[in-house]
Amino acid sequence: MYRARIIPCLLVRGNGLVKTRKFKDPVYIGDPVNAMRIFSDKEVDEIVVLDIDATREGREPNYALIEEMAGEAFMPMAYGGGIRNLEQIRRLIRSGIEKVVINSAAVESTDVIREAVDVFGSQAVVGAVDVKKSLLGGYRVVTQSATVDSKISLDQHIQNLVFAGVGEIFLNSVDRDGTMTGYDLPLIRSITQAVNVPVVACGGAGSAEHLKQAVTEAGAAAVAAGSMFVFHGKHRAVLINYPKPDELRGCF
Repeated sequence: MYRARIIPCLLVRGNGLVKTRKFKDPVYIGDPVNAMRIFSDKEVDEIVVLDIDATREGREPNYALIEEMAGEAFMPMAYGGGIRNLEQIRRLIRSGIEKVVINSAAVESTDVIREAVDVFGSQAVVGAVDVKKSLLGGYRVVTQSATVDSKISLDQHIQNLVFAGVGEIFLNSVDRDGTMTGYDLPLIRSITQAVNVPVVACGGAGSAEHLKQAVTEAGAAAVAAGSMFVFHGKHRAVLINYPKPDELRGCF
């Protein structure tokens, strides 16, 4: 029986695994390679790994760490952070990555997406969009860990990504990140109704009900979460977890 994909989203900083709240105050979680091993044992649908400092620091992906993580990933693995050209993408694919997640570089130009799609196919290219609410209630596209306002229209940017050939959109709400209070359903719905490519919702998940709402009420093709899968209980104790099939029965 089909159900939407449920995707842990891991944030890497240096050689460690962290979790943020509204893209700020990263809390150390543990060793990313060990976390990958545990998620593999739990047979997660797929996994997304994002280096939160690579682009802002102007450096390339940490290929050695990525290859080590990919060696433990017995599920499709996507990677984002510091990706700016086709040669980097080629090297990541060779390291065992199934999908590349391109964010800041695509705001400047979608050329790298077009080139990657031509070589590796749409299924290997994800367009990531970090979105923050403005004081007037609209949405802004932000980059470099939400430190830079791109000044580009959200609707226009989404259409640019689709026109460039991305296989899916990774839509991340800065305001909901790490809050575990639920997804921004109006935001997700506005994008799923405007495009014909799958949308992966991220930012705010704290329960199976939240996952269900993003899919059934807002039209997300998949749901991603960080805090929900690395914290446990009201004191946010670190515990890597993933819903069991019986916990998801009837949710989608």
